[in-house]
Amino acid sequence: MTRFFPALIAACLIASPAAADEGAAIDRAPPTQPPSAMTPTEIKAYNEGLAQTHPFYIKCRKTLEIGSLVKKNRVCHTNQQWKVVSEKGNQNARDTAEAMTSKAGNSN
Repeated sequence: MTRFFPALIAACLIASPAAADEGAAIDRAPPTQPPSAMTPTEIKAYNEGLAQTHPFYIKCRKTLEIGSLVKKNRVCHTNQQWKVVSEKGNQNARDTAEAMTSKAGNSN
């Protein structure tokens, strides 16, 4: 029994910083500047301690610049912002498909 308590106390002490970090990550405010304007170092520091699924976790994507074979643009947004961008793109695609379908049906 005397060996059990030190192990239990050690396990609690090891687990408590992780629980404190999770609480801090939940209370984290969104970034103060646009994520695309942040440097990779700033983004890494901001994301530290956040789960990759957290709404304020910043993800970056590189896209090819039109007209260039090598130049790439870095676009960064929070998960929440990427969700809005994706929903807007999907809605635009649905609207376009619907408009093209209705035009095709009117030609008879």
